Amino acid sequence: MKIAFQMDPIGDVDINADSSFRLAEEAQARGHTLFFYGPDQLAYQEGRITARGHDFTVKRVQDDHVELGPLREVNLADFDVVWLRQDPPFDMHYITSTHLLDRLAPGTLVVNDPFWVRNYPEKLMVLDFPDLTPPTTVSRDLETIKAFKDKHGDVIVKPLYGNGGAGVFLLTKDDRNLSSLYELFTGFSREPLIVQKFLPAVSKGDKRVILVDGECVGAINRVPAAGETRSNMHVGGRPEKVGLTDRDLEICARIGPLLKEKGQVFVGIDVIGDYLTEINVTSPTGIQELERFDGVNIAGKIWDAIEAKRT
Repeated sequence: MKIAFQMDPIGDVDINADSSFRLAEEAQARGHTLFFYGPDQLAYQEGRITARGHDFTVKRVQDDHVELGPLREVNLADFDVVWLRQDPPFDMHYITSTHLLDRLAPGTLVVNDPFWVRNYPEKLMVLDFPDLTPPTTVSRDLETIKAFKDKHGDVIVKPLYGNGGAGVFLLTKDDRNLSSLYELFTGFSREPLIVQKFLPAVSKGDKRVILVDGECVGAINRVPAAGETRSNMHVGGRPEKVGLTDRDLEICARIGPLLKEKGQVFVGIDVIGDYLTEINVTSPTGIQELERFDGVNIAGKIWDAIEAKRT
Protein backbone atom coordinates (compact mmCIF):
# COMPACT_ATOMS: atom_id res chain seq x y z
CA MET A 1 0.00 0.00 0.00
CA LYS A 2 0.92 3.66 -0.38
CA ILE A 3 0.98 5.27 3.07
CA ALA A 4 1.19 8.99 3.89
CA PHE A 5 1.98 10.38 7.34
CA GLN A 6 0.75 13.85 8.29
CA MET A 7 2.89 14.57 11.33
CA ASP A 8 5.40 16.85 12.99
CA PRO A 9 8.98 16.72 11.62
CA ILE A 10 9.99 13.07 11.42
CA GLY A 11 13.65 13.97 11.72
CA ASP A 12 13.05 15.17 15.29
CA VAL A 13 11.36 12.07 16.73
CA ASP A 14 12.74 9.84 19.48
CA ILE A 15 13.15 6.49 17.74
CA ASN A 16 12.83 4.62 21.07
CA ALA A 17 9.54 6.22 22.08
CA ASP A 18 7.71 7.76 19.14
CA SER A 19 4.64 5.81 18.03
CA SER A 20 4.58 7.31 14.52
CA PHE A 21 8.15 6.10 13.92
CA ARG A 22 7.20 2.61 15.07
CA LEU A 23 4.14 2.58 12.79
CA ALA A 24 6.30 3.66 9.83
CA GLU A 25 8.91 1.02 10.69
CA GLU A 26 6.30 -1.75 10.73
CA ALA A 27 4.67 -0.53 7.52
CA GLN A 28 8.03 -0.52 5.78
CA ALA A 29 8.76 -4.06 6.99
CA ARG A 30 5.48 -5.13 5.36
CA GLY A 31 6.52 -3.69 2.01
CA HIS A 32 4.37 -0.56 2.07
CA THR A 33 5.78 2.70 0.65
CA LEU A 34 5.94 5.79 2.86
CA PHE A 35 5.41 9.52 2.31
CA PHE A 36 5.83 12.28 4.89
CA TYR A 37 4.40 15.79 4.96
CA GLY A 38 3.71 18.40 7.63
CA PRO A 39 0.24 19.82 8.30
CA ASP A 40 1.31 23.18 6.84
CA GLN A 41 1.85 21.44 3.48
CA LEU A 42 -1.70 20.08 3.26
CA ALA A 43 -3.90 21.91 0.75
CA TYR A 44 -7.15 21.94 -1.19
CA GLN A 45 -6.48 22.74 -4.85
CA GLU A 46 -9.43 22.93 -7.23
CA GLY A 47 -11.08 19.76 -6.02
CA ARG A 48 -7.92 17.85 -5.06
CA ILE A 49 -6.45 17.34 -1.59
CA THR A 50 -2.71 17.70 -2.04
CA ALA A 51 0.41 17.71 0.08
CA ARG A 52 4.04 18.66 -0.52
CA GLY A 53 6.48 16.34 1.17
CA HIS A 54 8.94 13.51 0.79
CA ASP A 55 9.04 9.80 0.16
CA PHE A 56 10.98 8.31 3.06
CA THR A 57 12.49 5.23 4.60
CA VAL A 58 13.32 4.63 8.25
CA LYS A 59 15.94 2.67 10.15
CA ARG A 60 16.50 2.21 13.87
CA VAL A 61 19.76 4.18 14.04
CA GLN A 62 20.00 7.06 16.51
CA ASP A 63 20.45 10.44 14.76
CA ASP A 64 20.33 8.72 11.35
CA HIS A 65 16.85 7.24 11.44
CA VAL A 66 15.20 8.67 8.32
CA GLU A 67 16.13 9.17 4.67
CA LEU A 68 14.00 11.65 2.77
CA GLY A 69 13.54 11.75 -0.99
CA PRO A 70 13.22 14.96 -3.02
CA LEU A 71 10.40 17.36 -2.19
CA ARG A 72 7.37 16.67 -4.36
CA GLU A 73 3.65 17.37 -4.49
CA VAL A 74 1.17 14.49 -4.37
CA ASN A 75 -2.56 13.98 -4.68
CA LEU A 76 -3.54 12.26 -1.42
CA ALA A 77 -6.41 10.51 -3.22
CA ASP A 78 -3.70 8.34 -4.80
CA PHE A 79 -2.79 6.89 -1.38
CA ASP A 80 -4.36 3.90 0.32
CA VAL A 81 -3.92 5.24 3.85
CA VAL A 82 -3.22 8.66 5.38
CA TRP A 83 -2.17 8.80 9.02
CA LEU A 84 -3.32 11.89 10.95
CA ARG A 85 -0.49 11.97 13.47
CA GLN A 86 0.55 15.54 14.28
CA ASP A 87 0.47 16.50 17.94
CA PRO A 88 -2.04 19.00 19.32
CA PRO A 89 -2.74 21.84 20.17
CA PHE A 90 -6.16 20.99 18.86
CA ASP A 91 -6.74 24.45 17.39
CA MET A 92 -8.44 25.78 14.26
CA HIS A 93 -5.43 24.76 12.14
CA TYR A 94 -5.81 21.18 13.36
CA ILE A 95 -9.58 21.27 12.89
CA THR A 96 -9.25 22.62 9.35
CA SER A 97 -6.90 19.77 8.44
CA THR A 98 -9.58 17.29 9.56
CA HIS A 99 -12.09 18.99 7.26
CA LEU A 100 -9.72 18.67 4.32
CA LEU A 101 -8.85 15.05 5.07
CA ASP A 102 -12.58 14.25 5.33
CA ARG A 103 -12.77 14.83 1.58
CA LEU A 104 -10.55 11.81 0.84
CA ALA A 105 -13.22 9.29 1.87
CA PRO A 106 -14.12 6.67 0.81
CA GLY A 107 -11.25 6.04 -1.58
CA THR A 108 -8.49 6.76 0.94
CA LEU A 109 -8.61 5.54 4.54
CA VAL A 110 -7.64 8.27 7.02
CA VAL A 111 -6.57 7.00 10.44
CA ASN A 112 -7.94 7.94 12.85
CA ASP A 113 -11.18 8.98 11.10
CA PRO A 114 -10.84 12.81 10.99
CA PHE A 115 -14.58 13.47 11.33
CA TRP A 116 -14.63 11.83 14.74
CA VAL A 117 -11.21 13.12 15.77
CA ARG A 118 -12.73 16.55 15.27
CA ASN A 119 -15.98 15.77 17.06
CA TYR A 120 -14.57 13.58 19.86
CA PRO A 121 -11.30 15.21 21.04
CA GLU A 122 -9.67 13.52 24.02
CA LYS A 123 -11.03 15.49 26.95
CA LEU A 124 -14.57 15.67 25.54
CA MET A 125 -15.27 12.11 24.44
CA VAL A 126 -15.11 11.00 28.08
CA LEU A 127 -18.19 13.12 28.79
CA ASP A 128 -20.25 10.37 27.15
CA PHE A 129 -19.30 8.10 30.08
CA PRO A 130 -19.92 10.10 33.29
CA ASP A 131 -20.18 6.96 35.41
CA LEU A 132 -16.63 5.95 34.40
CA THR A 133 -15.01 9.34 35.00
CA PRO A 134 -14.18 11.44 38.07
CA PRO A 135 -16.48 14.41 38.78
CA THR A 136 -15.80 16.89 35.96
CA THR A 137 -16.78 20.35 34.81
CA VAL A 138 -16.01 22.09 31.52
CA SER A 139 -16.49 25.82 31.75
CA ARG A 140 -15.06 29.26 31.10
CA ASP A 141 -17.17 30.77 33.89
CA LEU A 142 -15.09 31.45 37.01
CA GLU A 143 -18.02 31.16 39.41
CA THR A 144 -18.91 27.72 38.05
CA ILE A 145 -15.32 26.57 38.49
CA LYS A 146 -15.14 28.01 42.02
CA ALA A 147 -18.35 26.21 42.99
CA PHE A 148 -16.96 22.92 41.64
CA LYS A 149 -13.75 23.37 43.63
CA ASP A 150 -15.70 24.24 46.80
CA LYS A 151 -17.69 21.05 46.38
CA HIS A 152 -14.83 18.66 45.60
CA GLY A 153 -11.79 20.15 47.38
CA ASP A 154 -8.55 19.21 45.61
CA VAL A 155 -8.96 19.56 41.84
CA ILE A 156 -6.96 19.29 38.63
CA VAL A 157 -7.27 22.26 36.25
CA LYS A 158 -6.07 21.94 32.66
CA PRO A 159 -6.60 23.46 29.21
CA LEU A 160 -9.35 21.67 27.33
CA TYR A 161 -7.29 21.14 24.17
CA GLY A 162 -3.77 20.74 25.57
CA ASN A 163 -1.55 17.68 25.49
CA GLY A 164 1.50 16.07 27.04
CA GLY A 165 0.74 17.35 30.55
CA ALA A 166 1.34 20.98 29.59
CA GLY A 167 -0.60 23.48 31.68
CA VAL A 168 -1.94 20.93 34.17
CA PHE A 169 -2.31 22.28 37.72
CA LEU A 170 -3.25 20.69 41.03
CA LEU A 171 -5.14 23.09 43.26
CA THR A 172 -5.62 21.88 46.81
CA LYS A 173 -8.66 22.67 48.93
CA ASP A 174 -7.01 25.69 50.58
CA ASP A 175 -5.16 26.96 47.49
CA ARG A 176 -5.88 30.64 46.78
CA ASN A 177 -4.57 30.78 43.22
CA LEU A 178 -7.66 29.76 41.26
CA SER A 179 -8.61 33.30 40.22
CA SER A 180 -5.06 34.13 39.16
CA LEU A 181 -4.75 30.89 37.24
CA TYR A 182 -8.10 31.57 35.56
CA GLU A 183 -6.90 35.05 34.52
CA LEU A 184 -3.71 33.53 33.11
CA PHE A 185 -5.52 30.93 31.00
CA THR A 186 -8.30 33.21 29.75
CA GLY A 187 -5.82 35.98 28.98
CA PHE A 188 -4.31 34.06 26.08
CA SER A 189 -7.07 31.61 25.09
CA ARG A 190 -10.80 31.72 24.43
CA GLU A 191 -11.17 28.02 25.22
CA PRO A 192 -12.94 26.68 28.31
CA LEU A 193 -11.05 24.90 31.07
CA ILE A 194 -11.65 21.34 32.19
CA VAL A 195 -11.61 20.74 35.93
CA GLN A 196 -11.70 17.30 37.54
CA LYS A 197 -11.72 16.09 41.10
CA PHE A 198 -8.15 15.17 42.06
CA LEU A 199 -7.52 11.43 42.27
CA PRO A 200 -4.86 10.62 44.90
CA ALA A 201 -4.33 7.26 43.17
CA VAL A 202 -2.25 9.13 40.58
CA SER A 203 0.72 8.79 42.95
CA LYS A 204 0.70 5.09 42.01
CA GLY A 205 0.56 5.94 38.32
CA ASP A 206 -1.59 7.01 35.40
CA LYS A 207 -2.28 3.94 33.27
CA ARG A 208 -2.15 4.26 29.47
CA VAL A 209 -4.32 1.53 27.97
CA ILE A 210 -4.00 0.92 24.22
CA LEU A 211 -6.99 -0.08 22.12
CA VAL A 212 -6.75 -1.23 18.49
CA ASP A 213 -9.98 -1.01 16.51
CA GLY A 214 -11.92 -1.02 19.77
CA GLU A 215 -10.09 -3.96 21.35
CA CYS A 216 -7.81 -3.61 24.39
CA VAL A 217 -4.28 -4.88 23.63
CA GLY A 218 -2.40 -3.93 26.81
CA ALA A 219 -1.29 -1.13 29.10
CA ILE A 220 1.69 0.63 30.61
CA ASN A 221 1.80 2.53 33.87
CA ARG A 222 3.24 6.05 33.96
CA VAL A 223 4.51 7.02 37.39
CA PRO A 224 5.02 10.72 38.26
CA ALA A 225 8.52 11.94 39.02
CA ALA A 226 9.25 12.91 42.64
CA GLY A 227 7.41 16.13 43.50
CA GLU A 228 5.21 15.96 40.38
CA THR A 229 1.48 15.42 40.00
CA ARG A 230 1.67 14.87 36.24
CA SER A 231 2.67 11.43 35.03
CA ASN A 232 3.04 12.19 31.30
CA MET A 233 6.32 10.92 29.91
CA HIS A 234 6.83 14.32 28.24
CA VAL A 235 7.30 15.80 31.72
CA GLY A 236 9.39 13.08 33.32
CA GLY A 237 6.87 10.33 34.07
CA ARG A 238 8.45 6.87 34.29
CA PRO A 239 6.89 4.03 32.27
CA GLU A 240 6.62 0.65 33.95
CA LYS A 241 5.06 -2.72 33.19
CA VAL A 242 1.52 -3.19 34.45
CA GLY A 243 -1.35 -5.62 34.03
CA LEU A 244 -4.99 -4.92 33.26
CA THR A 245 -7.52 -4.93 36.09
CA ASP A 246 -11.15 -5.98 35.88
CA ARG A 247 -12.05 -2.26 35.99
CA ASP A 248 -9.72 -1.53 33.04
CA LEU A 249 -11.41 -4.28 31.04
CA GLU A 250 -14.86 -2.98 32.03
CA ILE A 251 -13.95 0.50 30.79
CA CYS A 252 -12.60 -0.88 27.51
CA ALA A 253 -15.68 -3.02 26.99
CA ARG A 254 -17.86 0.08 27.42
CA ILE A 255 -15.96 2.44 25.12
CA GLY A 256 -14.49 -0.03 22.61
CA PRO A 257 -17.59 -0.48 20.42
CA LEU A 258 -17.98 3.31 20.05
CA LEU A 259 -14.31 3.71 19.08
CA LYS A 260 -14.61 0.99 16.45
CA GLU A 261 -17.86 2.42 15.08
CA LYS A 262 -16.27 5.87 14.72
CA GLY A 263 -13.13 4.66 12.93
CA GLN A 264 -10.71 5.26 15.79
CA VAL A 265 -8.20 2.51 15.03
CA PHE A 266 -5.37 3.51 17.41
CA VAL A 267 -6.50 4.95 20.74
CA GLY A 268 -4.79 5.45 24.09
CA ILE A 269 -7.00 5.94 27.13
CA ASP A 270 -5.84 7.23 30.51
CA VAL A 271 -7.02 5.48 33.67
CA ILE A 272 -6.21 6.64 37.20
CA GLY A 273 -7.30 4.19 39.87
CA ASP A 274 -10.82 3.19 38.85
CA TYR A 275 -11.52 6.23 36.68
CA LEU A 276 -11.25 7.02 32.98
CA THR A 277 -9.80 10.53 32.56
CA GLU A 278 -9.02 10.90 28.82
CA ILE A 279 -9.61 9.12 25.50
CA ASN A 280 -6.68 10.10 23.28
CA VAL A 281 -7.49 9.94 19.56
CA THR A 282 -5.44 12.74 17.96
CA SER A 283 -1.90 11.38 18.26
CA PRO A 284 -1.76 8.69 20.97
CA THR A 285 1.55 7.28 22.18
CA GLY A 286 2.78 4.35 24.22
CA ILE A 287 3.10 1.47 21.77
CA GLN A 288 6.90 1.19 21.92
CA GLU A 289 6.92 0.99 25.72
CA LEU A 290 4.11 -1.59 25.65
CA GLU A 291 5.94 -3.67 23.06
CA ARG A 292 9.09 -3.74 25.21
CA PHE A 293 7.24 -4.65 28.40
CA ASP A 294 4.86 -7.26 26.96
CA GLY A 295 6.83 -8.58 23.98
CA VAL A 296 3.84 -8.04 21.68
CA ASN A 297 3.94 -6.41 18.24
CA ILE A 298 1.35 -3.69 18.82
CA ALA A 299 2.26 -1.85 15.62
CA GLY A 300 1.62 -5.13 13.79
CA LYS A 301 -1.84 -5.39 15.35
CA ILE A 302 -2.61 -1.85 14.19
CA TRP A 303 -1.51 -2.58 10.64
CA ASP A 304 -3.45 -5.86 10.66
CA ALA A 305 -6.59 -3.85 11.44
CA ILE A 306 -5.85 -1.28 8.73
CA GLU A 307 -4.98 -3.85 6.09
CA ALA A 308 -8.25 -5.68 6.82
CA LYS A 309 -10.15 -2.46 6.15
CA ARG A 310 -8.39 -2.01 2.79
CA THR A 311 -9.05 -5.52 1.41
